[in-house]
Amino acid sequence: MLHRQLGIAFGVLTHLLFIVTVAYLFQFLSGPAAPVAKSGNLAIDLLLAVQFAAPHSVLLHPTIRERLGAIIGPAFYGCFFCCVTCGSLLLTIAAWQSSPIVFWQLTSARCTAVQAAFLASWAALLYSLHLNGLGYQTGFTPWWNWVRRRPAKPRLFRPRGAYHWLRHPVYLSFLGLLWFVPLMTLDRALLTLSWTAYIFMGSWLKDRRLEYYLGDTYREYQARVPGYLGMPFGPLARIAWRLPESLERAPVCAKSGNPTPEIDPPTVPFAATLGDPAAQPRAA
Repeated sequence: MLHRQLGIAFGVLTHLLFIVTVAYLFQFLSGPAAPVAKSGNLAIDLLLAVQFAAPHSVLLHPTIRERLGAIIGPAFYGCFFCCVTCGSLLLTIAAWQSSPIVFWQLTSARCTAVQAAFLASWAALLYSLHLNGLGYQTGFTPWWNWVRRRPAKPRLFRPRGAYHWLRHPVYLSFLGLLWFVPLMTLDRALLTLSWTAYIFMGSWLKDRRLEYYLGDTYREYQARVPGYLGMPFGPLARIAWRLPESLERAPVCAKSGNPTPEIDPPTVPFAATLGDPAAQPRAA
């Protein structure tokens, strides 16, 4: 009984933390109205930027996720991942050091246009997360199934909406949150460039994870859909791949043999903003 009460409390507190984090993140990414007078320690900012990126990627690694998931439990791993992500973001926001050095400061119509683009990026982010299943992004769906004592429903890899045009609309939306600011100071440039580099690296890592989970099903998707629109070459462009002859007659999953690859939602970790759309444990 106590275990169940603790599990329910953990899920509720996780999502309260998520709401608080999104509110602070919105304000933080909006940027200050004017540059500060005194410069902070930019080395601290660099460490803060890295401390968000490192655990985010480590906890998404299939081996780490499988081992920790066995300890934490599949119903709670998504909430655990959400808590870690929120905690690292709140630490970044609380300890961030400002700089008085200004690269650009937009006013009037240009300022209004950039602010509108910033809000549009938030809308695009919510839309992209909705396509993935917002409840999986925070761990709510597997946790809620556990609360109701219901088995998890199989999750299918079925790209829809923006995922027909690019593989990483969530990451692209987050890039808009970083770049669409009326005031670009030195510290904000450090944040923007470091997280931009991480986003592109994270996109590549995400493709590798989904290749691991889905095999040829995802490789075929990569051959049809680029990582980002206009990407002419490289791992985030369309890849050169052909469906093996043994699979050309029927769209089956190479690993499971199912007509479509079923995804086990309780085992999938998702970040608050940068989750994988689908994953399942690799067959032995």
